Amino acid sequence: SPLHPTPGCVYWTFLYHLSGLVEICLMHPLDVVKTRFQIQRCATDPNSYKSLGDSFRTIFRIEGLFGFYKGILPPILAETPKRAVKFFTFEQYKKLLGYVSLSPALTFAIAGLGSGLTEAIVVNPFEVVKVGLQANRNKFTEQPSTMSYARHIIKKEGLGLQGLNKGFTATLGRHGVFNMVYFGFYYNVKNIIPVNKDPTLEFLRKFGIGLLSGTIASVINIPFDVAKSRIQGPQPVPGEIKYRTCFQTMATLFSFLGGAVMLLVYEYTYSWLQENW
Repeated sequence: SPLHPTPGCVYWTFLYHLSGLVEICLMHPLDVVKTRFQIQRCATDPNSYKSLGDSFRTIFRIEGLFGFYKGILPPILAETPKRAVKFFTFEQYKKLLGYVSLSPALTFAIAGLGSGLTEAIVVNPFEVVKVGLQANRNKFTEQPSTMSYARHIIKKEGLGLQGLNKGFTATLGRHGVFNMVYFGFYYNVKNIIPVNKDPTLEFLRKFGIGLLSGTIASVINIPFDVAKSRIQGPQPVPGEIKYRTCFQTMATLFSFLGGAVMLLVYEYTYSWLQENW
């Protein structure tokens, strides 16, 4: 009964949430580094990290060990509602799609997309606070607390799309695309590869499919993740908003990339012509 959960149910629920907490604690240093790389301006900026190793050394030297755990409270607070919304809505969308004549592959993908979009509504305010705290390069002891920083955002920018919900469209894209690819790929591949009677091999089968699904989904949703960090993080010029919406941010970054490629091609072509002609 939901009102009187069994000891076994409570035990597995506890383990489920504990595993989520452990995952956040283990992966958060990488998330901090990822966010720093996504929001840094250009290679000529003296504050830019030169490599992955350089970022770890610099953060540890200037900000200390706890610098890798800046902004960890928002994802911890969001973990339970995020997972609950993701898996509950996935099952509900899957049931609704059962009334429509769709292939299983498309059903899983669309249900995943719906669950991701719904999940994004829940997590976006937490992401705004997390990214802002991760972007702060002061020592950990000099950083504002999670609650004080959230109050600062609300007081200065409000609760809307320029405040505690900035980057909402990019978060929709990130979670929607990730869950669409993840659930769609995972369930369809899992149904293709036969179940193994050996418990160890069966575990490896599910683990391998899950790892591959997560990797593919992460690679595909990177543009949305970068756009989200640029919108939610500090703007290049204080007081001037350069990154406003998801696709405008992507277009801006793409134009910079195109310009860089064009200049590189020009430089190397010009040098080659000088040397050979």
